[in-house]
Amino acid sequence: MFKSMTAFGRSRQSVGGKDITVEIKSVNNRYFDCQVRIPHAWAALEQRVKPYLQSKGITRGKVDVAIFVEFEEATDSEILINTEYAAKYIAALRSLKEQFSLDGEINVMEVARDREVFSIKKPDGDVEADWCDLEVVLNAAIESFLQGRANEGKRIADDLTAKVEHIKSVVEVIEESSEGDIGGYRKRLEEKLRAALADNSITIDENRILTECAIYADKAAIDEEIVRLRSHFCAFYEYLEKEEAVGRSLDFLIQEMNREINTIGSKCQNSKIAHLVVECKTEMEKIREQIQNIE
Repeated sequence: MFKSMTAFGRSRQSVGGKDITVEIKSVNNRYFDCQVRIPHAWAALEQRVKPYLQSKGITRGKVDVAIFVEFEEATDSEILINTEYAAKYIAALRSLKEQFSLDGEINVMEVARDREVFSIKKPDGDVEADWCDLEVVLNAAIESFLQGRANEGKRIADDLTAKVEHIKSVVEVIEESSEGDIGGYRKRLEEKLRAALADNSITIDENRILTECAIYADKAAIDEEIVRLRSHFCAFYEYLEKEEAVGRSLDFLIQEMNREINTIGSKCQNSKIAHLVVECKTEMEKIREQIQNIE
């Protein structure tokens, strides 16, 4: 089943004397791009988060992970001031005040609101225990996130299926119209050839005329394009049932479908078919846009 690349998941739990919140959100992206925001005290765990998400089947999208930790119990951790950052932050606040002539004083509470001003130095040997605590909440957030992707993917799949079914019905009308159109095209071509030869007093070679008309009529036939389109429709429904990421494969498939429809449009001289081709191309463009959301 399709999975959307746009989703949100969140979990907040009390684990190991800590109030841990994990938020995961993602938007479309051609590849997997993961950014992690984590407290300084747990900086050592940051590099574990990205491969952990990948191990859970998240393979595409721009994914942002935000991790917040509040300690419920007293610990022997040491709270440090990020002096260099605090100095730059205070200087920026002063510049903002002067540049825009703002009222108010810069005080310690204003500065302390920025989480980056402080960091927590924890005793050695707690990294694995911290990861175990984080993993509990991270798993719950991932589950919520993946469910969101699946739900949105189902809505996209239903919409794409409706559009493909519409294109299939239009292609059937094109095929029916083309069958009568080819016979008429061949007849008109034969009449024009005979008239041109007669006007120039050229002896008519019946076999040659019939052969040339058959060749040109065959070039105008769209049987092969119709067959390939039906094959592509079948492939679409096969992708619909797959569990792995199929967004890129679908993107290529839609390009192939669009190519066949364009070829039909270039071959047919019938105005009715031309309008039907435009209708198909309009639906194809909508499908192409939707596929950009699929993992």
